[in-house]
Amino acid sequence: MTNPADTVHQWPIERLIPYARNSRTHSDAQVAQIAASIKEWGWTTPVLIDESGQIIAGHGRIIAARKLGMAEVPVIIAEGWTEAQKKAYVIADNKLALNAGWDESMLALEFGELEGLGFDLELTGFTGEEIKAFSFGDESVSLDKMPTLPDGEREPFQQKTFTLHDEQVDIVDDAVTLARTSPIVDTGLNENSNGNALALICKQWLEAQHG
Repeated sequence: MTNPADTVHQWPIERLIPYARNSRTHSDAQVAQIAASIKEWGWTTPVLIDESGQIIAGHGRIIAARKLGMAEVPVIIAEGWTEAQKKAYVIADNKLALNAGWDESMLALEFGELEGLGFDLELTGFTGEEIKAFSFGDESVSLDKMPTLPDGEREPFQQKTFTLHDEQVDIVDDAVTLARTSPIVDTGLNENSNGNALALICKQWLEAQHG
């Protein structure tokens, strides 16, 4: 069995045959998103077909291509696949992608940078309402005092992710270590000593800014 991605071909779109029992649906709105993506970036993922031209993966892209009036599309051919393999991959191609998650802190960071560059964020496939749910503006300066945490389990918790240059990592690690080990500092807000130390550093910075 060959690797389908070894060779990309250009086939007339009329030669491709949709899989009649495709269980994945494509709304008009999603097809419009795919079409907008093709217009912005071109064709980045070939359609997967069998030797007869039946589509295994890429039904949504073909619908979008028809709306764009495209005559040919790039394809890769699954040569030697059994009927069972083809049927299963029609499902797996969609489901495997759905099983992934999002690092929302990292996603908000990327959205913030893209917004600063003037890029149309909805081309990413997220709707305007979904994008608004992410906080990626510079809102930290509005916090002028350390929040009071509840007793007990001290929920809710949030995970923050930061991308740092190697030299910045050393600075942050040293500062967190100092905040954790200083005998005159109480960072016992909860059991997350690193998080407590980082929050303390931010608190001290904010106090200095507002002092």
